[in-house]
Amino acid sequence: MQKFKAIIVDDELRARTLLKSLIDEYCPDIFVDELCDNLPNAVKAIRKHKPDIVFLDIEMPGHSGLELLDFFNEDEINFSIIFTTAYNQYAIDAIKLSAFDYILKPIEPEELEKAIDRLKRKKNTTEKISEQVLENNKIAIPTSNGLKFIDIDSVIYLKADNTYTEVYQTDGTKLIVSRTLKNFEDTLLPIKHLFRCNKSYIVNTKYVTDYVKSDGGYLILNQKTIIPISPDKVSDFLELSSIVKR
Repeated sequence: MQKFKAIIVDDELRARTLLKSLIDEYCPDIFVDELCDNLPNAVKAIRKHKPDIVFLDIEMPGHSGLELLDFFNEDEINFSIIFTTAYNQYAIDAIKLSAFDYILKPIEPEELEKAIDRLKRKKNTTEKISEQVLENNKIAIPTSNGLKFIDIDSVIYLKADNTYTEVYQTDGTKLIVSRTLKNFEDTLLPIKHLFRCNKSYIVNTKYVTDYVKSDGGYLILNQKTIIPISPDKVSDFLELSSIVKR
């Protein structure tokens, strides 16, 4: 049985203990590492335990649960958020925050089980897709209705936009995906010509036409698009290309 680590964030002691009891009884493959009563403590717990799931209340003193991702860099967001709240007007904000799921209080065991089952299916699907990427030269892009499969070679570059990623293609179209750039990086890691050149971009090196050292260093894609490259990434990038020596 696959195990998942979780933390619970809620300012009400009764709500925290009740949710933990429900998880212990109905979701035996979820291990709760810590119960947190506010957002600052939750941030510390996430960095310490690196959970798979964060059960997160929204209405809390000091900080709203909707502010959680403001405390993390994009590459630190390796957890799924399940909001637990009595106020369903927050549903749209939760979706914008890329929360995995949303459970209304009082929490029913059946709704909790459904949320965990959806999370498991998502994880299993992602793993299977990752295994198949190299075989069929395609990448699966999550959409509101399912998955869109596109050729890897049609991707010129990917750009981080908070918890979303913009995917730019050779036909001029741009897809906006509710996944972090780190999610894409983890999936596409085996593909050598897709290169993380800085914290905000992954480029397809097949479309790099120039590397310019001035102005901090940048790449030019298709002779028109300028993408900055971090100084510590330059040597790795140059190793991917055959350099004509002087």
